[in-house]
Amino acid sequence: MTVSAYILIQTEVGKAATVASEARKIPGVVSADDVTGPYDVVVIAESESMDDLGRMVVSQVQAVDGIVRTTTCPVVKL
Repeated sequence: MTVSAYILIQTEVGKAATVASEARKIPGVVSADDVTGPYDVVVIAESESMDDLGRMVVSQVQAVDGIVRTTTCPVVKL
C-alpha cells in the first residue's frame, strides 16, 4: 500500500520557485507547486511506508536550500 502526503513548505523570501524546482527532482515527489498563503510550496509525495516517507522528508526534502520549515500531512482514508 502506498503512503501519500502533502508536504507544506515555508521558504526564505524569493526562494519558492527554486525550492519547488529542486523538490520535483526528488524520487517519490509527485508534484511541487508554488502557492500563496501561509506556505510557499506544496509538495505531493508518495512512498512505500510511513518510515520511507519520514526518511524522504528528513534526508531529502529538508535538505533543499532555502527551506525554512516543513509540515508533513499524511493522507488518511476515513
